[in-house]
Amino acid sequence: MSGILDLLSGPMGQQLIKGVAQQAGQPADKTSSVLSMALPVLMGAMKRNAATPEGAQGLMSALSNKHDGGILNDLGGLFGGGVDQSVMDDGAGILGHILGGKQPQVQNALSQKSGLDAGSVATILKVAAPILLGFLGQQTRKQNVNDSNALGGLLGDMLGGGSSGGQQQSLIESFLDSDGDGSILDDVAGMVLNGGGKKKSGLGGLLGGLFGK
Repeated sequence: MSGILDLLSGPMGQQLIKGVAQQAGQPADKTSSVLSMALPVLMGAMKRNAATPEGAQGLMSALSNKHDGGILNDLGGLFGGGVDQSVMDDGAGILGHILGGKQPQVQNALSQKSGLDAGSVATILKVAAPILLGFLGQQTRKQNVNDSNALGGLLGDMLGGGSSGGQQQSLIESFLDSDGDGSILDDVAGMVLNGGGKKKSGLGGLLGGLFGK
């Protein structure tokens, strides 16, 4: 099982980075940096949501219907002439669902870490979210995943597997809720954006630690 970051290192990942960079109007290297930090955060948030029966059922339903992996079949068409607004709106809805009220903080943290403005980061995440869900939908079919336990295992494998950043991904997996407050985003964002440092005070502490405030 490939880790989620291995997606970016293959031919499809390079096409994804180029297309997202064009959509955001940003350099490919900085776009790649944002994606490499953001994808594990989004995947970890999905894993946390899927830990409840309702969350797992909702995600399985989305993967079985709208996000079955078809979006990956024509990335050239997706990015040709700009990403369709309906895809952007879909991405915004996905982000709102999995990140909730902490979406602005996550975007700002990624912005500060990458050097891109928050608006560009938001655009990158909106494009990446439906593609990430499509990739997950594709993997559920390949692995014949059809229940919540198997879905959780698949998400865990994609977070922790692969050769790209394996140690970092293992940290994300180990500390999904390191401070026991039930909020994955504080902890996963801390793992990704601070290189594995444990932040007891959540995203407020994360941002203060990053920017010396």
